[in-house]
Amino acid sequence: MSAEIQQIYLDHPQPRLVKRAVDIIIGGGIVIYPTDTIYGLGVDIFNKNAMNRVLRIKRASQHKLLSFVCPDLKELSRWAIVPTYAYKIMKRVTPGKYTFILNATREVPKLLLQKRKTVGIRIPDSVVVQNLLAELGRPLLSTSIPQGTDSYYTDPVEIADMFNNEIDLILDAGIMFNQPSTIVDFSSNEPVILREGSGDLNALSF
Repeated sequence: MSAEIQQIYLDHPQPRLVKRAVDIIIGGGIVIYPTDTIYGLGVDIFNKNAMNRVLRIKRASQHKLLSFVCPDLKELSRWAIVPTYAYKIMKRVTPGKYTFILNATREVPKLLLQKRKTVGIRIPDSVVVQNLLAELGRPLLSTSIPQGTDSYYTDPVEIADMFNNEIDLILDAGIMFNQPSTIVDFSSNEPVILREGSGDLNALSF
């Protein structure tokens, strides 16, 4: 079955498309959606079959770190343990182009953690993502679509050509810049930059 492709507006996403995407996610499907950085693969974090489909697309093992998106810091605190020093930094830079590695709480599904104790969480500056989260009512898996070792698919047409039978819906917002989020590890006493991406390092002010 071919992927459904729908054009979505970044600033004013159509409610019918948001609902359509969430219905597919709840039903165990995979949705490609634009974030404030690159396109993300989105599924329900409580659906094991959907998450295994994502791992097959990424050609990754079940020990691969997967991230999810939250609407704000208040919601994030349900899923992760946030040190005081980290909270002050995150409050300053969210929503934004960062992925935070934090120690997970017991609320995080085990199938997302596997044998790890940490989880990756984003709070994107994206109206599309915020609307999807509001409609879904819980976090949404968000992982990149790899194109080789250090690159990512950012053209919806190329994504459709490459993964047509593995994806249920593509929310097409046009070609995006090939620059993922900056990854910051807050799981210990001091922050560690794991990847320098589109999030400004100066804004972190360690």
